Amino acid sequence: MKDHLGRSIARTDLPPPDIKRWVARRKAVVVAAVDGGMLTHEEAYEMYDLTEEELDQWREALGKHGLNALRVTSIQRYRK
Repeated sequence: MKDHLGRSIARTDLPPPDIKRWVARRKAVVVAAVDGGMLTHEEAYEMYDLTEEELDQWREALGKHGLNALRVTSIQRYRK
């Protein structure tokens, strides 16, 4: 499986389930894991206490604008 930059990722690359600080790279790895079938949407929601809306926003931002759009300081700049 590959991340948004084409690098291989494995389950060991996933953030820990008790993650408190979400940086852009960690969000991108979760999106890649779900999109690549490593995790189901439901597994990601439960494992990381995410909502469907949060994961969809991460996916959309990453797809449209790249990794920088996942940074907390850039959220307002890249929102619709």
